[in-house]
Amino acid sequence: MNIAIIGAGLAGLTAAYELRDSGHSVDVYEATERLGGKLHTVSFEAGPTDMGAEAFMARRRDAVEFFTELGLADSLREPSGLGSLVYVDGECRALPRGGVMGIPSSSEGVAHLVSAETAARIDAEKDQPGFDWEIGGDMNVGALVRARYGDDVVDNIVSALLGGVYSCSADDLGIRATVPQLAVEFDRLAADGPVHLSTAVANLEAARSALPTGQGAVFNAFKDGYQEVYETLAEKSGADIYVDSFISGLVRNDAGYTLTGGEDTVYDRVILAVPAPTAALLLKGVAPAAAEVLKTVKLADSVVVGMRFATDEGLPANSGVLVGSGAQDVRAKAFTLSSRKWPHLAERGGALVRASFGRFGDTIAVRASEDDLVDWALDDLHTITGFDGRAAGLEEIYVQRWFGGLPRYNETHLATVAEVERELADVPGLSVTGAWVGGVGVPAVIAHARGVAREA
Repeated sequence: MNIAIIGAGLAGLTAAYELRDSGHSVDVYEATERLGGKLHTVSFEAGPTDMGAEAFMARRRDAVEFFTELGLADSLREPSGLGSLVYVDGECRALPRGGVMGIPSSSEGVAHLVSAETAARIDAEKDQPGFDWEIGGDMNVGALVRARYGDDVVDNIVSALLGGVYSCSADDLGIRATVPQLAVEFDRLAADGPVHLSTAVANLEAARSALPTGQGAVFNAFKDGYQEVYETLAEKSGADIYVDSFISGLVRNDAGYTLTGGEDTVYDRVILAVPAPTAALLLKGVAPAAAEVLKTVKLADSVVVGMRFATDEGLPANSGVLVGSGAQDVRAKAFTLSSRKWPHLAERGGALVRASFGRFGDTIAVRASEDDLVDWALDDLHTITGFDGRAAGLEEIYVQRWFGGLPRYNETHLATVAEVERELADVPGLSVTGAWVGGVGVPAVIAHARGVAREA
């Protein structure tokens, strides 16, 4: 069987690796000049540095086992455990560790980030009438938290946390699509009676505290960055990989699929491991109904500015700083103090900091010049933390623009994905995978891509 995989990001390369011993002939097509997709490790003088995803959830044991299978277990590194800050009302304050993605069960851990009125409202939520929740359905995160707790919680905490993961504010995201464990708890509560936000979060906190200790760090990174993963996948897959190969269309006939822009091969199966808008274009001729549905998936742009300084003197002893969505005096949405967060990076000396810009609907990644982005990163870092990067000696810079880096996982996203998959079920030899299908995060992308490949 001839199989074509379009896209050589994490999903495409994982699918190719999963097919390595299948006996099938596998070709992988990548439109850009490099592998890895949204995983991108660049060469700083001090060592390889990630400018896309930098870590994965190590509590997903399937991911750890997969990386061990790849021979990368010795490359896994744990974070320092230093806490994070959130920039609210012109100052840095401790980011609460409890709750669920910043949504608290009481005011105890968040009173320093919200008004006294909001704190009282959080504590009184359980005494108010419950809210309507459709079992199996979804709701907008921002709308629900604003209705139950107030604007402060969303603007100062929840959007800051979710924005760092999804490049969207809480008002652009769905609960089941982004905080699935909370949606499942809502389902459970709705089956027996009224649903309260504080009760659901408290139940999840209790379940978390009951877990056994000694499971290791929640997150891991790779000693030499994610290049270790995507280069190993490419090498061990045994697939023929074509870079700078833009596939502009699919043609299906009785013999199989041919690719416009691909090799002169008829493929029995095609796996699309590309962003939703690209998948919509490719599906237009062979699965028009699925393509039409996919047009509703919108993407968020973002920018990462990586900076290496000669000294870390004056840099806060924290792993990072999130910025409340209401901040008016800075442009950045977050800073990762990478050399504080990761001991293996601190060993290189100096300081490594990543500034992040852009949320859904923000055009900063498109309109800002590279010089402006670097100046804003340095200015905002000084404003927020007091660390003067210019005086510290800015030795290296890398600006990475992520155009359409992540889909907007709003309250209709999961229903959209389900509809696309229903439409494709009637189209033989055609599959889709990637973050928009399987969910955000490296473990989720890997798990979905492996499942798709096993269907061959």
